[in-house]
Amino acid sequence: MATGEGTLRCNGADLAYRIDGASGRPTLLFSNSLASDMSIWDNQVAAFKSDHRIVRYDTRGHGRSSLPEGTPTIDDLASDAIALIDQLKLGPVHFVGVSLGGMLGQALAARRPDLLRSLTLSDTSSETDKPEIWEPRIQGALADGMAPLVEGTLERWFTAPFRAAHPERIEPVRRMIAATPAQGYAACARAIQAMRQTAILAKIVTPTLVIVGREDGSTPPAAAERIAKAIRGAELVVIEQAAHIPPIEQAETFNQHLRRFLSKAAAKGASSAASGPAAASS
Repeated sequence: MATGEGTLRCNGADLAYRIDGASGRPTLLFSNSLASDMSIWDNQVAAFKSDHRIVRYDTRGHGRSSLPEGTPTIDDLASDAIALIDQLKLGPVHFVGVSLGGMLGQALAARRPDLLRSLTLSDTSSETDKPEIWEPRIQGALADGMAPLVEGTLERWFTAPFRAAHPERIEPVRRMIAATPAQGYAACARAIQAMRQTAILAKIVTPTLVIVGREDGSTPPAAAERIAKAIRGAELVVIEQAAHIPPIEQAETFNQHLRRFLSKAAAKGASSAASGPAAASS
């Protein structure tokens, strides 16, 4: 499919998506965090669109995507992504998810490795160590909307020096968080609150890069280490001077690591194809 945007019914949700970049090139599928929309990946689109097809979508209940009735699980969110990949005929893709996007990416990789060329998990976790922290946020959003949660979210997402030095970059993020539908935030926060998927990590066979900001207090380096140790062959990268959203705070460094990993994954895929049954019998 050429560059453009639209909405697709996927697993009961109407998911808003956008496609940028080079048609016929390897596909990068980006999945956003809680309290954000697809614009969280703007820096990556600019960096990769010349040699990749870029597909972004808003998680259900976020941005322009609808929120079906009921409380979703992480597995439901993974099913949304699977349906999007199938309907747009994208696969196999290089999947990149941050925070909540990384959580559903784990479930996607464990269930449907055939849809993936590689898996990048940024600032995420495989289980919720402190589910009690979510209840005040959920109840606050439902009672008062997103406005009271904005500043605390920014403090968790970015280091203090970055917030002070780059108000022009913080302001669009502030507006994005505030614009998140409260019901969508609460529903997806419930999915995170109930998440227990460390046991599925051993099923993941896709080449995997795990990235984390050194100063991420929400999903700290210890959580990233747990994931990287459980996935066979996974690579762990810790980005200095970054908190929970390195794709924005340290975009250049994040992109450098991602590009290197994608090149490595592509070379490995080409090598595997060359040594497959057809090559062996030639």
